Amino acid sequence: MIQTRTLLLALAAACLGLLATALYLQHVLDMLPCPYCVIQRYLFLLVAIGCLWGAAGRKAAPGAGLGLVAALAGLGVAGKHLYILAHPGLSCGIDPMETMLNKFPTATYLPSVFRADGLCEDATAPWFGLSIPMWSLLWFGICALVLAWALLRRRRA
Repeated sequence: MIQTRTLLLALAAACLGLLATALYLQHVLDMLPCPYCVIQRYLFLLVAIGCLWGAAGRKAAPGAGLGLVAALAGLGVAGKHLYILAHPGLSCGIDPMETMLNKFPTATYLPSVFRADGLCEDATAPWFGLSIPMWSLLWFGICALVLAWALLRRRRA
């Protein structure tokens, strides 16, 4: 049976790989991130940090719990992003959320990663058959299931 530490490290690597994919889409394919995309980046990073914390510590529960909360929040944000795409009258373009996100210190010091400059409607182009928010929803779901399973398995052991 797979160890919890290995599972958490694999999940952290997957989340960091997803962030690398997002940067590829942004810098190579010129798909600028919208505010919801940037929030999802923060949440994937938080899942990865939680998994690394859980893998490095004596007890995996605090880090896995943090990762689970971030993954559940990511499900909500990706769901909201898909809702906006399904209702063309709505937009997340230039609004107070974008202004707030772009004033975070991370957006100021790492604008190539955390600056929201795109529109939500731009994320509809299919990538391997799914839109970008659909991929995020799928991966946040996988993260949530894996982390919940890891937490429940630790309690039974």
